[in-house]
Amino acid sequence: METIIKKALRKPTAADTAYLVKGVQDLKTLALSGQEIEYVKKEHRAKRSPVEINRYKNRLYVVFQVLSGTRSNRLEENRKKGADVQVMLNKAKSERMVVYPVNSTKEETLAFTEGILLSNYQFLKYKKDAAKKANTLQEIDIYSDEINEEDINELSILVDSVYKVRDMVNEPVMELNATKFAERIKQMGEDSGVKVEVFNKNKIESLKMGGLLAVNKGSIDPPTFSIMEWKPAKAVNKKPVILVGKGVVYDTGGLSLKPTNFMDTMKSDMAGGAAVAGAIYAIAKAKLPVYVIGLIPATDNRPDGNAYTPGDVITMYDGTTVEVLNTDAEGRMILADALSYAKKYKPELVIDIATLTGSAMRAIGRQAMVGMKTKAEADFDILKKSGDYVHERVVEFPLWDEYKEDLKSEIADMKNIGGADAGAITAAKFLEHFTDYPYIHLDIAGPSYYTKKDSYRTTGGSGVGVRLFYDFIKTKAGL
Repeated sequence: METIIKKALRKPTAADTAYLVKGVQDLKTLALSGQEIEYVKKEHRAKRSPVEINRYKNRLYVVFQVLSGTRSNRLEENRKKGADVQVMLNKAKSERMVVYPVNSTKEETLAFTEGILLSNYQFLKYKKDAAKKANTLQEIDIYSDEINEEDINELSILVDSVYKVRDMVNEPVMELNATKFAERIKQMGEDSGVKVEVFNKNKIESLKMGGLLAVNKGSIDPPTFSIMEWKPAKAVNKKPVILVGKGVVYDTGGLSLKPTNFMDTMKSDMAGGAAVAGAIYAIAKAKLPVYVIGLIPATDNRPDGNAYTPGDVITMYDGTTVEVLNTDAEGRMILADALSYAKKYKPELVIDIATLTGSAMRAIGRQAMVGMKTKAEADFDILKKSGDYVHERVVEFPLWDEYKEDLKSEIADMKNIGGADAGAITAAKFLEHFTDYPYIHLDIAGPSYYTKKDSYRTTGGSGVGVRLFYDFIKTKAGL
């Protein structure tokens, strides 16, 4: 991670400092001149926050906390204010700053710092003048008796994990095909102590993973199937929680070709797979005593001469036959094989995460992800609360059996798409067919990628899913 986070041992004096306050009554505790206090009060009355004071030798930022609204909304406002301060710091070419919670709770302070750090991310690998464009902030010191080294380490791990996921999502397919994606996952395993096994094409063929092989038929690059396993000695759960991530490293739509403008961001179609890798990496780095497994099937989807076609009938890993009516509904084909494979572990719970349908984004935009469940009511409630807490929110759609009717085929066990309506739901209903365990489906087509900056969500891959899964796993395990 590019920005170091440390615990400050003494109260800041001459450093660039962000003071977190509740109201103007807190200003008297700061070493501000009368003129500075009046200026801050004036800005506060105008509802401007953060307020910047330029002392030339250093800069001060007075950040007024949001006092109303839900806990999750207050924390999100703190992240956004952190992002605002990051912009100011970068403009001032600051390299180091101190966060000083004058009147702020521990979680508010950490959320504010998280906003700075996530906003400070950049993907400059392909910029000729990268050094000139790089953000200047290199170190954040937190001066607080409430926040300890463990808190700072956990925040560092989470931000580092999000950075890694953003890097992978932002990487073009010319540098991140399925094989190279698996290599990144293996490296993350080596760095965190996670056991990683990667199935090559021969292994995938021997297992008869028909969905993954069908999508890969149009590619000159082989598919991969990565398995990440974190099983600490004193895990609180005997049966694993399994995270399954869609790893389509580039999606042209195959023979059901997408229009060019719909293809522009399709390097991000592996954001679900990247989120699974990032979440398990974070869980292992933080040494959470939870048994988790990640399954990441990966390939690109291209319209080469031998590509699978509308009308093909594919035999999946579990023996189900699927009539393909749209080759652009490829994510569910590769996820289905992974969901079937998950049965061998007899899991406690399986959650898949995927940039699966435009229908999900059209329904709720980038403000949240669509979620559905079967036999997982209690876990889904925990997941939704985690989503609110980290502001990676989950909106529940129904998964009623009536939607099965849309997937009936005349010549195979089922079709790979439903009708024109309820596309996000029929996609999940297709996937549910391959499960026999408590199951949650998350469609992140909306919040996985941003074409312009949105506060601490920088342009490009957002890293959505990492913070959600980490908080969910911690909460579920009672940690």
